[in-house]
Amino acid sequence: MEVLLRMKSAAVLLLMFGLHHVHFSDAQECPSTHDLLTSLRQVEKMLAVHEASYQQGLRSLRRKMSALHNSTMAIFKTGASCTKPDPPANGRRLGRVFAIGHEVHFLCTPGYELIGPRTRVCLESLRWSGQQPMCRRLNASGNSLASFSPAAPSSFPVSAALSSSSSSSYSPSSSLVSLPSPASSSSSPMSSPPSSVRPSHCTHFLGSTRCTCDVGFTISGRDNNICTDIDECLLFPLAQPGRLCVHQCVNTPGSFHCFCPAGYDLSRDARSCTDVDECENRMHNCSADQVCVNTYGGFQCVTVECPQMKNATYIKTSSMRCERNPCMFGDKSCSQAPNSISFHFLSVVSNMSAPRVLFRVSAARVLGDTLRFGLAGDRGRGHFSVQRSGRQTGTLLLVTPIQGPAALEAEVEMSELERNNLLGRYLTKVTLFVSPYTF
Repeated sequence: MEVLLRMKSAAVLLLMFGLHHVHFSDAQECPSTHDLLTSLRQVEKMLAVHEASYQQGLRSLRRKMSALHNSTMAIFKTGASCTKPDPPANGRRLGRVFAIGHEVHFLCTPGYELIGPRTRVCLESLRWSGQQPMCRRLNASGNSLASFSPAAPSSFPVSAALSSSSSSSYSPSSSLVSLPSPASSSSSPMSSPPSSVRPSHCTHFLGSTRCTCDVGFTISGRDNNICTDIDECLLFPLAQPGRLCVHQCVNTPGSFHCFCPAGYDLSRDARSCTDVDECENRMHNCSADQVCVNTYGGFQCVTVECPQMKNATYIKTSSMRCERNPCMFGDKSCSQAPNSISFHFLSVVSNMSAPRVLFRVSAARVLGDTLRFGLAGDRGRGHFSVQRSGRQTGTLLLVTPIQGPAALEAEVEMSELERNNLLGRYLTKVTLFVSPYTF
């Protein structure tokens, strides 16, 4: 609008200058007042005509802009989209946006092959391109994506068969050490669906041609007229640094999708896997007299039982602790049995780096002058070690990485002495459940 006003002002000045110049060239003398008034009236009439034309053009422009704005807003308000496509039987659909121009992808479960298009696009007619795909079962020689079936949770009985000891008012306290879950990938390779092919987008300008592809595709063909899907899963294998997925990578046209094994949920980054706590979410089948222990990728149902001994008897004082009954006076075999037996269960990932602190045992108060910590029996030797980490604290260490799945036991013994005379023994049984996965 500002440009039009400037053009109008320039036209008026030129017109006035032209009239004045013509008058002087004809008369060669100063114009009279009548002549000047006549010229001004003519200029005023011409300005009125220009003003009316300008206003009409401005109104027309406003009408066109209003119509364009209304049509644009109508497109945004309608939110036109195709109907939600159904996933094929024995398969799944990838994609949650069904607006015009958006794509959805289809995959089949292991043991089935996809018949029909892997990708469908929502057209302007609000219909999906192509036909509805279906999943057909593969024969014995057919290939399919590897499947991962979780191991069924098993009942893990825990019982103590140890010698017993003298009664004491001492009660040890123990603490678990939180174990990080390293984001390491599974080493099992996965096959991916065949690559997709699409025509490229070519632009011709001044005798040259430039062709491009959508994201996730690469240009190919003799005339660069074909776009071939990039298999990101093959480009970044799971067993190498820079992997795309922690567990399973499935290639899709123009992209990829990560999957997790049973017992895990896909994290918010759509690449990592987060363990599902079946015990906290009440997704287990443990009985009332069993304890549910969550593990990475599953759970275990354990039964805690007090040991049966000839010279000492125990009573269960809590779900994870057994106390020895008082001994008869002078019964050395009973007094040398553990005063208490505690049970603890830990869950770790496979091939966790070592050495690593697993568990700490500490004394709330000391009656004697000496505390000793060590491994009792032969269980766990070669995998575990006990070190003193304080005056009243002992630490259980994992000294070698363990390949899962596995279940190992270690018995940490704390002995209290007064002038080398045994006052009491306190046993902590630690069961380590090792996941088959490294995450």
